[in-house]
Amino acid sequence: MSCCPCLPTKGTKLRGIDDEIRVQELGGGNMSKPKVYIVFYSMYGHVRALAQEMKKGVEEAGGECLLYQVAETLSDEVLKKMSAPPKDTDIPVVDVHTLPDADGILFGTPTRFGAMCAQMKAMWDATGGLWQGGKLVGKPAGIFFSTATQAGGQETTALTALTQFTHHGMIFVPIGYTLGEVQFDMSEIHGGSAYGAGTFAGADGSRMPSEKELALAKHQGKYFTNVTKAIKAGRQST
Repeated sequence: MSCCPCLPTKGTKLRGIDDEIRVQELGGGNMSKPKVYIVFYSMYGHVRALAQEMKKGVEEAGGECLLYQVAETLSDEVLKKMSAPPKDTDIPVVDVHTLPDADGILFGTPTRFGAMCAQMKAMWDATGGLWQGGKLVGKPAGIFFSTATQAGGQETTALTALTQFTHHGMIFVPIGYTLGEVQFDMSEIHGGSAYGAGTFAGADGSRMPSEKELALAKHQGKYFTNVTKAIKAGRQST
């Protein structure tokens, strides 16, 4: 028996993909594809790797997915000193005025001292006009993240991001423990939590996302899309 009542006992079937919200159960079987944006910042490629895997999950769940990166705020000189690789020019920089076109938005960020990076915060700071017009009210929002270490602030990054979602009236969609075979697995270290997918980059940035971390990212894409479908279906039926 588990020493903690909140943990699964040995032999317990862990929750997983079969326990996701099913749109057909909520009356959303006949509707257009939900459009999901994945907006991220990635200096060394860790968050980008999660975003690309998440995109697969969105598409497998029947969503249309567009990847965007936020604008860089550091100079080329500084980036060179930090040994940052060139940006992926195949992924466009987001124009915040297009965010209202999405049915739901997933945001990916590396952590800086327990909160989102300055580049992601700068993007949010540019959304004043959207806030004033209530353009993001009621839109589902999710978050995923990368930290250097296990105690690097993944959950505080999610919690502090809630202030952005809240002021815009967005609906935060956490993943809970809906992929138990990864989230309850203690055989190896892995990022991510009930708030969203995550990865540990290592102090020198050399550790790329593991298979388990990528699996959680893909799952989040599926789960988020199903929730977005359900919300969209409910609105279309009223």
